Amino acid sequence: MSKIAAIDCFTVPPRWIFVRVTTDAGATGWGECLVPKRRATVVTAVSEMARQLIGQDSTQIEQMSQMMRRGAFFRHGPILGAAAAGIETALWDLLGKGLDRPVYSLLGGAVRDHVRSYTWIGGDDPANVVDHARSRIAEGFDAVKMNASGVVPAIGATQWIDALVARMASLRDAFGMSLDIALDFHGRIPRAALKQAIPELEQFRPMWIEEPCVPEALESIDLLARICPHIPIATGERFLNRWDFRRLLERGGIDIIQPDVSLTGMHELAKIAHLAETYDVSVAPHCPNGPISLAASLQLGFCTTNIVIQEQSLGLHYNKGYNHLPSGELQDYLTTASVLAAKEGCIHRWNAPGLGLSLNEDHIAAAHQEWTMPDADWRNKDGSLAEW
Repeated sequence: MSKIAAIDCFTVPPRWIFVRVTTDAGATGWGECLVPKRRATVVTAVSEMARQLIGQDSTQIEQMSQMMRRGAFFRHGPILGAAAAGIETALWDLLGKGLDRPVYSLLGGAVRDHVRSYTWIGGDDPANVVDHARSRIAEGFDAVKMNASGVVPAIGATQWIDALVARMASLRDAFGMSLDIALDFHGRIPRAALKQAIPELEQFRPMWIEEPCVPEALESIDLLARICPHIPIATGERFLNRWDFRRLLERGGIDIIQPDVSLTGMHELAKIAHLAETYDVSVAPHCPNGPISLAASLQLGFCTTNIVIQEQSLGLHYNKGYNHLPSGELQDYLTTASVLAAKEGCIHRWNAPGLGLSLNEDHIAAAHQEWTMPDADWRNKDGSLAEW
């Protein structure tokens, strides 16, 4: 029985929080946390959870997951969720390596040979989408996602709607229906503008519209489901657990959920996906994150029937010095980058143990730095705060 000897965090460019769990036998497993804008707080949460876990049997993953999530009177929230998720993923990596088996084989076994993947175009305030999409198609992708817009006013959004419709039209004119296009509203579009925009988008048949409202305003989902009967609605990247998703699924109107393994953890994401299956809802895991998070998401995609497509961050605008952060890419911390490479828009299953990554641990240690990712601080024209 190997016991946990140390849990360490490495915060590396461009905005990723890696977690390493080391056993008393010297074995290591790796995980990844989300919430980079609260980097220092997440790192502190990991260190506080580590005090509870040092000396525990590293194979007792579910027990430790429960300890991290239920072992305190005040619990939940994205900071604690992210910290627990990073540690839990590292424990699955450790277990798989110790048994010489990939994690997907420990969670039910493979159900597919590859997972379809999509990539980003357009940036935070979308522009040059046709050229960007053309380059992504050249890379082999047949599905992309773009932000719907930058800041949108609550009323008087006609110009914004016209610009969005023009962008979608330009993509359809260039590529027809050969390219699947998802629209990420990011919770930033006021309800009044959505009611006007959505009917005009139906003609373009988006793959889905994502986060049309913030998680606090789920009542708007009910309305949007009524006025948007022909476009799939996706959401869930800010949700943490089965209870959050159950309340969402019970409302109806949601066609695709998007849990993020760096918030939920691996086992919880699997449970969420199985719950969604009982509602005939598909899963498209959220993952504009680093290589460890992507590998963990893919392990679940390989063994979970209703995971239908996987987000990934290669070439994402956030990786290119966003908001004065250092630049970095998915392959920077891998000794073999090919395992995460998409071929013809798909990432193929591998058989390496654990998460299946070969990480350059020396480079991770050398790249560790205390960067700060500032809040976007988007504003309406009158100076009031706008959703980012």
